[in-house]
Amino acid sequence: MKKSYRVKRKRDFNDLFTQGKNVANRKFVVYRLPKEQEHFRVGLSVSKKLGNAVVRNSIKRKIRHVLMEFSPNLTTDDFVVIARKGVENLSYQEVRDNLRHVLKLATIYQKGETLETETKMG
Repeated sequence: MKKSYRVKRKRDFNDLFTQGKNVANRKFVVYRLPKEQEHFRVGLSVSKKLGNAVVRNSIKRKIRHVLMEFSPNLTTDDFVVIARKGVENLSYQEVRDNLRHVLKLATIYQKGETLETETKMG
């Protein structure tokens, strides 16, 4: 994922947490702040409680891969994805399904259901 797609600065994270709206399911929390820009920007937060650096980086890689897969269907907002306990045990497909669910609740994942039908066919 390119740097232009990431929320990195502390000020941006603080804006998301203070001004943004949050939505959650059992595995993820998403804070969203609407912005007018070319594409979405995302910040990831994975607690040390979920495991050592290898486990945390594996979780972040899965999340980034899913987000790039979803990128044509995502709005141009800034958002932060926070992984909850239990994510470390999920397969890629389970991470994908849970992330799609929470992004739909946050109205970040908006366009058609093309990805679901493609995966069922393939």
